[in-house]
Amino acid sequence: MTFYSFAKGIFRLQFRLMGWRVQGVENMPCEGPVILAINHVSMWDPVVAACSVPRHVSFMAKEELFSLPILGKIFSRLGAFPVKRGHGDMNAIRQSLAILKGGGVLGLFPEGTRSKTGEIQKGMPGMVLLMEKSQASVVPVKVRGTKHMFTKGWGKITIVLGQPLTAQMLKAPEGVENRREWIADRIMQAMIELPEAK
Repeated sequence: MTFYSFAKGIFRLQFRLMGWRVQGVENMPCEGPVILAINHVSMWDPVVAACSVPRHVSFMAKEELFSLPILGKIFSRLGAFPVKRGHGDMNAIRQSLAILKGGGVLGLFPEGTRSKTGEIQKGMPGMVLLMEKSQASVVPVKVRGTKHMFTKGWGKITIVLGQPLTAQMLKAPEGVENRREWIADRIMQAMIELPEAK
């Protein structure tokens, strides 16, 4: 058993005890490159999202997290890799494409940072670049209930996965000034329109 599988099993047990609900797992492709586009409100979002799908998910995470003495090593062992935010981090882009072109699953938070209000924010067009270069499908994911899950008592954690979106499905109409931004907006809108888990 890998460290990833062991950690995932422990967290899944914990989340079940907390009464988490996952909806739309059948929308997750069983194979091939996939980008999980996840809304972001808490440090726990990548753990919750990874535990919600049957496949191994590699996450792009801000480089500051990897400087933390213990957590940095844990993140690395779980397959996460650093990205320099606010820069065109070519190393992170190359690593992302390597994962996707190898048929893997990449977890992204297209908002770029956590939402202070909990509302889903505008998505960054870099997600579209990765989708186009790798021919990956994008699965929009809405996570709720993670912001205060260990600080204000056990609340209801819900995760909803939407239908996979492809570059062919998201062709921008002629005359659009910024094609990738337009496509990113469509992906974020699909995320917003996901129903709340029942």
